[in-house]
Amino acid sequence: MTRLLVIAAIISVALMVFAFVDAIFFDRLRVRGVPKAAWLVIIVVVPIVGAVLWFLVGRGPRGAGGSNGGRRRGPVAPDDNPEFLRNLNIKKPKDETDKS
Repeated sequence: MTRLLVIAAIISVALMVFAFVDAIFFDRLRVRGVPKAAWLVIIVVVPIVGAVLWFLVGRGPRGAGGSNGGRRRGPVAPDDNPEFLRNLNIKKPKDETDKS
């Protein structure tokens, strides 16, 4: 029985440390519920429940917030680029080699 309690204590401490470190490095714009500092206090004060709540409630979805404003990164296809589509409607001046 003692061995089981020691294993449970190690697992709960590991979960708490993992949740705490994850909350520290998590983008503050994606945190849900309460502010990031409050989540850190909850994780420490209520070890197992706080860590589980952090993973279930506190972490926001990937697309919300962030430095890129929720937009995806990487190249954009021409038909997804509003500037490209806007430029399609602008008439280009005739090429000087085209005499017609």
